[in-house]
Amino acid sequence: MIDIHCHILPYIDDGPNSYDEALDMAKGAVEAGITHLYATPHHFNGRFENKKDKIIENVAIFNDKLQKENIPLIIHLGQELRIHREIFLTYELDEILTLDNKGKYLLLELPSFEVPTYTHDVIYELLLKGITPIIVHPERNKGFMQDFDELIKIVQRGALTQITSGSLIGHFGKKVKSFSQKIIEKQLAHFIATDAHSTFTRRFSLQEGYDTISNLYGMQQMYYFKENAEILLSGENLSIEKPKITRKKILGLF
Repeated sequence: MIDIHCHILPYIDDGPNSYDEALDMAKGAVEAGITHLYATPHHFNGRFENKKDKIIENVAIFNDKLQKENIPLIIHLGQELRIHREIFLTYELDEILTLDNKGKYLLLELPSFEVPTYTHDVIYELLLKGITPIIVHPERNKGFMQDFDELIKIVQRGALTQITSGSLIGHFGKKVKSFSQKIIEKQLAHFIATDAHSTFTRRFSLQEGYDTISNLYGMQQMYYFKENAEILLSGENLSIEKPKITRKKILGLF
């Protein structure tokens, strides 16, 4: 399996505090059936700054350690970028790291309690640059919970979304679990990932997430998410489901 969102690099954000902990995480990922994992440290979230060059260097070091320890896991380049008003200055300074540094897909994080007013403008400008933003864990965003239409508009504009596997299996509470299901049912979700931070918190529950999807929506829906991760890794173009949007009735005319 492929996990596109994980905090496995030590020392640089709220992931592991040592290489021993990071190697334990890697072993846990392998035991959970994961073969490829994107290291996506936080950048510009108000607490951590992990620029492109820093991540590239750390991923190379960690992949070397994995080889020496004979741990069959490949770490890929990534970054969880917090949306901000000066995001395109950050881009011009070459601080932004797209997945695998291919310039095609970018993990974009929104604040937990809101959807900033400039979100649509950022998505539009990123798409103009050929970069498709993948909005991480929208199911945990209170702004989307309060205004579901806002998430619909963002996906219709061209952004993709990634649901956290722990959300699907109840690790963040009943409301988040229910909202995760709603996003999937409306075909507004495109990837499932762990957002793992350690062997204890936000662990590698990817298979449990897939099993939950299979039980609720069938094997075809589960394979859709799995295949999207595989296609993303291969660099091919994704085939995205259209959102299931119900038109509101107006005076009984529709």
